[in-house]
Amino acid sequence: MMRVDRRLKQSLLIAAIVAAALVPLFARELPDRPEALSISGTRFLLHGRSYQVISGAMHYSRIPREYWLDRLRKARGMGLNTIETYVFWNLHEPRPGAFDFSGGLDVAQYVRLAQQQGLSVILRPGPYVCSEWDLGGLPAWLLRDPHIRIRTKDPKFLEAADRYLMRVGEELSPLQASRGGPIIMVQIENEYGSFGSDKEYLAHIRDTLVRAGFGESLLYTADGPAELAQGTLPGTLAVANFGPGDAKSAFAALGKFEPGKPLMSGEYWDGWFDSWGGAHARPNTALEIADLQWMLGQGYSVNLYMFHGGTTFGFMNGANLNPDTHGAYAPQTTSYDYDAPLDEAGRPTKKYFAFRSLVARATGAELPELPKPLAMIRIPEFHLRESASLWKNLPDPIAAEQPEPMESYGQAYGYVLYRAHLRGPSSGELRFGDLHDYASVYVDRKCVGELDRRLHQTGLPIRISGRDAVLDVLVENLGRINFGPHLEDDRKGIKGPVTFAGREVKSWKIYPLPMSSPTGVKAWSSAAAGPAFHRGQFALAAVGDTFLDVRSMGMGVVWVNGHNLGRAWSVGPQETLFVPGPWLKTGENEVVAFDSTSGSSLVLRGVTDPIWKQ
Repeated sequence: MMRVDRRLKQSLLIAAIVAAALVPLFARELPDRPEALSISGTRFLLHGRSYQVISGAMHYSRIPREYWLDRLRKARGMGLNTIETYVFWNLHEPRPGAFDFSGGLDVAQYVRLAQQQGLSVILRPGPYVCSEWDLGGLPAWLLRDPHIRIRTKDPKFLEAADRYLMRVGEELSPLQASRGGPIIMVQIENEYGSFGSDKEYLAHIRDTLVRAGFGESLLYTADGPAELAQGTLPGTLAVANFGPGDAKSAFAALGKFEPGKPLMSGEYWDGWFDSWGGAHARPNTALEIADLQWMLGQGYSVNLYMFHGGTTFGFMNGANLNPDTHGAYAPQTTSYDYDAPLDEAGRPTKKYFAFRSLVARATGAELPELPKPLAMIRIPEFHLRESASLWKNLPDPIAAEQPEPMESYGQAYGYVLYRAHLRGPSSGELRFGDLHDYASVYVDRKCVGELDRRLHQTGLPIRISGRDAVLDVLVENLGRINFGPHLEDDRKGIKGPVTFAGREVKSWKIYPLPMSSPTGVKAWSSAAAGPAFHRGQFALAAVGDTFLDVRSMGMGVVWVNGHNLGRAWSVGPQETLFVPGPWLKTGENEVVAFDSTSGSSLVLRGVTDPIWKQ
């Protein structure tokens, strides 16, 4: 008996140890733990209590890191209890296998700061995010493979997407509500019903998110009301995205599609974005106020897209193919002001205070005071008196029989120059099989015309008077398509053969110009004709936010103290570029602008409010 008792005690002890070891494993499989967001009938529960999600979208990459806390405090001040953000694959994995979550890309720190302000977090890691962002957040290096099928079960795409999502899990899965963090919901893909209907692909992304550690959060899909059948998964919460005036019909469609579940707007479009050459968006604020009041009054959950749009710095803006203009290409502006409750500079608008009042009445909560306004400054006019010709700043070329898109040469953003020789004397039409997106055409360094993809321009007549001429085609990538079925068709540069007077032009030299930094520019002088860099300085006694008036520019990009502020283009509607105060310094500040259309010196100034072309 004594021997039996000892064995029994040993067995019980082993069983207890094994059981204890399995607790964390089983816990990861229980989405309804008391501290995680769960579903009880038509209600969300958080910490075991009914929870109405009142959220706003705000993307860490569109805000300088120094301002994350300011913007999050203002979100709490408007009465939001949740912040939603995408995670941008192309920022975090700029090269295959090379990840970056540092500095302004430290999304984990952004999430921690949200929690410090009492905000829950909705995470939308993609891999595709849309967001008026280049290629919808997918990295351009995927397109180097001419056969890849993105957002499908193509093993090459899934291998890359899985690697990315698993890496995101390392950064962010420890910050889920089930582990004491603020992340309560994680989206599976994004608006997939507007792209396809492959449930196996969606299920694969869901399973990868679970393997990445996100199975403890409430997983969900988001689609327009008409695309719910294509973009959802059985057993997974579905939410609906829609704009002003559609709240009642959208929730009716969602309730019919998924009866007995909590109803939520995954994106309520309380503003809109701008496209180059179009009018500045001015949505119907009165209708938005009425919709929000109705949604909150019904007890429905809502995510405002956007709460604060911010700025799509650098070359990261996306583009659409506009069905209203026969499929015209429509690149989006650098400004992502979006007519959001916080403007591009993070200042509360009339909409902000109207929404704040609605939330306070609906929740009965006493809202915190807003942080002190940030300083705005003016900068007197200053000249960019030094210039450096692009022709004197070309890299070593790549030889090719036929021109290929920039992705073929391992380039993601910026410009690419294609050079060939034309034999003369002759005249005829120079035609391109396909050209993405804007080209300046030079013969012996004299501009003979421009071709604009927005206007369906693919050729122009030229004349060669001598025996031989140098043809230069400077092509700018204005942003890859971020929505719809043509994502993988938008490789940048020259696509297809080039012909002159009916004959194919061969034997090219290709000069990649990613414009990642202006620090290597050389051969500065007092003036430079044609496409050129321009440099100047201004001095400050105190720093603050400002908007750089760039109306003297034709078409190009601007850096301040090495920071890429984004694009400038005379077609509008954007005529200023936001300059965050943390990117400035007391004393001398340097501005470099590349202008592909103007050889004259440029005159800039700083103003306190954005300027929109009428």
